[in-house]
Amino acid sequence: MGKYGEKAKALFTEGYNCAQAVFGAFSDVTGIDFETSMRLASGFGGGMGRMREVCGAVSGMFMVLDAVEGYTSPTDNEAKKVLYAKVQKLAEVFKSENGSIVCRELLGGVPSTAPTPTERTTEFYKKRPCVQLVEMAADIVAEHLEVN
Repeated sequence: MGKYGEKAKALFTEGYNCAQAVFGAFSDVTGIDFETSMRLASGFGGGMGRMREVCGAVSGMFMVLDAVEGYTSPTDNEAKKVLYAKVQKLAEVFKSENGSIVCRELLGGVPSTAPTPTERTTEFYKKRPCVQLVEMAADIVAEHLEVN
């Protein structure tokens, strides 16, 4: 486990959502202050607003990649192609370790839920793989960026 995985894990256990934990762990790398990072990633938790779609840790991983290596010109198709290939590669690494990048699948079929967050209890951390997924996503993007 690298320092960014450890930092993401710590943020998640403090109560930040999965996307916030990953993205926020890299504020020194992205150059985006921590508070702004938390705001930008806040809607991606729980598979995008608890809809259990793309895992928030994976979304956070992509946000880190975008902040560091993203493109800015809407007509730079080569830059888009390069970035999208990197996104697909990171997704494949995560998927090869976990079988999916979809929140509900990673949680064993937990369905979409009301927008009310699940209380973070000891039982929550025992039942959910989220802490490990956050750590893994951060480690994957850190390895790609060679910052671990």
